[in-house]
Formats: sequence, C-alpha cells, structure tokens
Amino acid sequence: MTRLPRILLLLAVLFVPGLAPGAPAVPPIFGRCAILFDANTGEVLYKKNDNLRIPIASTQKLLTALLVARAGNLEGFLTVPPEAPLAEPTKLGLKAGDRYPRLTLLTALLVKSANDTAVSLAVDNAGSVPAFAARMNAEARRLGARNSNFVNPNGLPNPAQYSTARDLACIARAAYRNPVIRDIVDRKTYLFPYANGRTTLLTNTNRVLRTYSFCNGMKTGYTDLAGHCLVASGSYGGRDMIAVVLKSNKAQVWDDCAKLLAYGLGIDREQFRVKDGG
Repeated sequence: MTRLPRILLLLAVLFVPGLAPGAPAVPPIFGRCAILFDANTGEVLYKKNDNLRIPIASTQKLLTALLVARAGNLEGFLTVPPEAPLAEPTKLGLKAGDRYPRLTLLTALLVKSANDTAVSLAVDNAGSVPAFAARMNAEARRLGARNSNFVNPNGLPNPAQYSTARDLACIARAAYRNPVIRDIVDRKTYLFPYANGRTTLLTNTNRVLRTYSFCNGMKTGYTDLAGHCLVASGSYGGRDMIAVVLKSNKAQVWDDCAKLLAYGLGIDREQFRVKDGG
C-alpha cells in the first residue's frame, strides 16, 4: 500500500461528519466530556473532550460485565469472597461464604451497580482484584481503548484509574453487542434473591431507561471526583445509538444523554416519554 492511501484511510477513521444542510443542530451538552456514535457502524456524530483522561466511576462496570459474560458458565455458582462485604458505598450486603449464580450477581451489578457484586465477580473470574484489573486493561486495549487504566472492577476512586469518553465508547459498543448484557441493561427492575431466601426489588439506576421507551440501556456512574456519568443506548427505526456523558451533574446528565440519543435517532424524545417514568 502506498503512503497516500494510508493517510486517506486514517482520515476516514477519524472523520466526524458535519451536519447536512437543513439538519437539526446538535443539542448543547453540559457534561465535560461526551461522545455520540452509531453502535452498528461506529460513526461518530458528536464529540466533546472525548480524549480527556478522567475518572469514569461505575460506567467501567460495563467492562467488568463484559469479561464475566464472555467467561461463560453464568448459571454456575461462585462463593462471595471475604473482601466483597467491605466494598463501599453501594452494596447489596452480600455475606462472605454465601453462594450465588454468576448471572444473579451480574444482573445486580448492571441494574443496581452494587460494588460487592463487582468484587465477588472479579475475584471469582481472576482470583484477585489486581489480577482482574490486569484482564480489564488487556481487554480494553484489545477493544481499542488504549487511553485508559483500570485498577478495580467497580470504578471507586483511585489516582491511577482513568479513561476517556472515546475509550468508554469502545467498551460500550462491545458490551452492547453481547446478548447477555443487552438483556440485563434493558431491565427496569430486578427481584434479587439472597442466598438465605430473602428477596429485594432492585430499580435500575438509569433514569433515561425508565423515562423514554427508545432507551434500552446501559450504565450509570457517580463519585465525588468523577461527577455524574452515564452511558445510554437507544434504538429506533433500525438504528442503534450510544451516548457517553462524563463529569456532568445530577440535574443534567439524564437530559444530556436523552438529547443526544434523540438527536442521533432523529426523533422527538417527548413522543417516547413513558407515562409515570423517571
């Protein structure tokens, strides 16, 4: 291949199309970093500080879930390790030594973002949290997310842990293609069965999913350092869009993602508002 075609190929990969004449304007986005892309083609429709390295909180649980889902044997049982009950602050109160099907904890991980489930799944998968983090980094690089570093499965703050909106887009696109994850992130509620027979109803933390019928996932995140973060997916008319918004606030993050998804899908989001949603 000559040098010229290589340059043209690179430009094609990095090109973000502009608006066609008469097309609606991209809505203003409050979040510090964002990206909107077509989940099928990878085409980027909008970006804002998409290569800025920042913490992404629990949105990185999409990568945790992807590793667990790909490992398989989800109906098999794992044993909750001693370190899992120590995970703060959001947790289900799992007890060390109790046994659960992997799919049960994977579902709780994505619906309620419980940190004790993240640790349990990570230790089961790799033997320890550091070993699992190494697998996260290897998989991220394989997916093209090369501007990230992960040190835990849950997104809790660590100075050595960071990612970008563009890297998270690579991870989210792979997760969206996984049928197990696609099914889980579209659930508005989940009746979680504890090992002792007790149950509790978990409500999905994704308010966009609960508010608009075109939304079908994916994952929320929040820490004081990361701010409010959200990866949201939507589908309509044969199109699939994923929006990533990082470092937003509680009042704006839902609206940011809803606006981006509606823009990408070419719809009026208010026509898809779920009655009593939110």
